[in-house]
Amino acid sequence: MQINVKAPAKINLTLDVLRKRKDGYHDVEMIMTTIDLADRIQLNSLEEDRIIVDVTKGYVPCNDKNLAYQAAKLLKDRLGIKKGVSIFIDKQIPVSAGLAGGSTDAAAVLRGLNQMWNLHLSVEELAEIGLQIGSDVPFCVHGGTAIATGRGENLEFLPAPPPCWVILVKPPRGVSTKDVYERIKIDKLNHPDTPGMIRAIQDQNFPAICNSLQNVMEDVTFQLYPDVHMIKNRMIQFGADGTVMSGSGPTVFSLTQNESRAYRLYNGLKGFMEQVYVVRLLGSEN
Repeated sequence: MQINVKAPAKINLTLDVLRKRKDGYHDVEMIMTTIDLADRIQLNSLEEDRIIVDVTKGYVPCNDKNLAYQAAKLLKDRLGIKKGVSIFIDKQIPVSAGLAGGSTDAAAVLRGLNQMWNLHLSVEELAEIGLQIGSDVPFCVHGGTAIATGRGENLEFLPAPPPCWVILVKPPRGVSTKDVYERIKIDKLNHPDTPGMIRAIQDQNFPAICNSLQNVMEDVTFQLYPDVHMIKNRMIQFGADGTVMSGSGPTVFSLTQNESRAYRLYNGLKGFMEQVYVVRLLGSEN
């Protein structure tokens, strides 16, 4: 049996860090939404009891370090499943980019295996299993647009933002989320207007959405990686309606409702950066 699953990337419209927890994690408050930049996952059932992972990008691990592998293993262990699966990942989302590429692959495997193995698990049950893999996995299981709190696992769903184009730029280097969190000084943060962003989305007010884009991790990432700051400044100069970094970076994205402006941005940025993408906002559930 073969199952094909789409695994869309996410972007952060807002990202706030509220406090450090006793367990070492941070409490966050962020608004995430999905975009039409996606990995494609193909699942093939195996008679033998094993998990095989194959990825189109050679630098992505194909062993138990891969979150898609971990998702299949967790589901098998949790439910005592003795069947095997071959997982092929057509990798389109850049790696270590702040776009939840690994998390969305894991979420897609959970959804696909739920169908392949006739497990009849609810989306909420899959999200609860996914949290053991990573904080972004529950959101990726659901998809759509949501405000996430706690470690990112508590989700309150919002309407999809108005349709627009998303231009993304990923510099060659990756960013260590751990390094960024370690350097954040919570008492000195300029916190986003999260309620304002929620109102803007609910009102379908695109200019207000662009004006409310904010990510408290930017200052730390910009200090560690000045080229990321340079990219943001260049995107603003090229006339984007709203620009902000996603996650801990290094990907920076711009929003615009004007298609010709989107491709002007793309062409201008492509002149000095290799990984530039123009996609549509999805914002609705998987």
